Amino acid sequence: MTSERLKPREQGKLRALFRRQIFIPIAALLVLIVVNLIADPTFFAVKLDQNSAGNPVLTGNLITILDNASELAILAIGMTLVTAASGGQDISVGATIAIAGSVTLRVLCGTEARPETMQAPIIVAFLVCCVASMLFGAFNGTLVAYFKIQPMVATLILYTAGRSIAAWINNNALPIISDPVFGYAGNFIPGIPVPTPIFIAIACMVVIALVLKFTTLGLYTQSVGINPNSSRLNGINPAFIKFITYVILGLCVAVAGFIKVSRFSTINYSVVAKDIEMDAILAVALGGNALSGGKFNMAASILGAYVIQFLTTTLYSFNVDSSALPAYKAVVVIILVVLSAPTFQEKLSHLKKKPKMAAAAKEGN
Repeated sequence: MTSERLKPREQGKLRALFRRQIFIPIAALLVLIVVNLIADPTFFAVKLDQNSAGNPVLTGNLITILDNASELAILAIGMTLVTAASGGQDISVGATIAIAGSVTLRVLCGTEARPETMQAPIIVAFLVCCVASMLFGAFNGTLVAYFKIQPMVATLILYTAGRSIAAWINNNALPIISDPVFGYAGNFIPGIPVPTPIFIAIACMVVIALVLKFTTLGLYTQSVGINPNSSRLNGINPAFIKFITYVILGLCVAVAGFIKVSRFSTINYSVVAKDIEMDAILAVALGGNALSGGKFNMAASILGAYVIQFLTTTLYSFNVDSSALPAYKAVVVIILVVLSAPTFQEKLSHLKKKPKMAAAAKEGN
């Protein structure tokens, strides 16, 4: 009797788990883990090694995933808010990362492309980078919120011109920072075997968690995304909420851009953060968030970013050519879009109801 009573409860809990947004990235992560365990159990090996400077560092695919996904996880934070509030996506984040990185190097290098010493403190360069990136975010936000231009069209401007602006900032030169201290943010701090970007990503997650917990940003963002007219009647300014989400995304872009240039102590305007905007959008979709706006799950989006990097690293381990990666990611996008489509959801709900209706009909007879 006890087992019979518990069974419906367990089934209810299982159904509730399936309905939760975070189930999709968790399921995808489990699939990738199983595939790699079967293909190569050593995939998850982590060991202590030495880098080129002779410092002890942790190496392995898991460390690579956590390290390389840091910028994407940070971008997923801002992209989630923008998607939820505006019902659209910012496709200019890759180009704006190039601008943010170029601004950082311009401040540090001054008028010389390869200075012997940095011309300004690193913290000053970072703050200037944040201000510049947030201004570009404000530009996109103004077009979307106040001029009511569709987000993808509005951000197409910087998507097209951003990398040229980045090159213009440094007079088309490729500045190089020789001081190893600048590389700490994108690589390792001597004596700490864990990559620094992992700590930066964790710090950003903690900050956004505190902001969502102790402010009304999350509530207002979801309210505006679901119904801006009702939000206005309840005293919320939809235009300002949309605008502020783009500014926050600009700040996330600044942090990601700073990490990017710190990794190599230089920049390649045409290659840096190439196609990262697609991965950021995919992270939001993989988190089960509706790309049309409204309710969101920040934790699911961040987990989605790590799943994408997990997928990328897995494909590389299977010797998949880098040029073919977008095709595999496109398949993931198609599956997610189909699964989240209202028509598919309606049909799935109808199929679930059929057995119950048949059972009810039998009992009636």
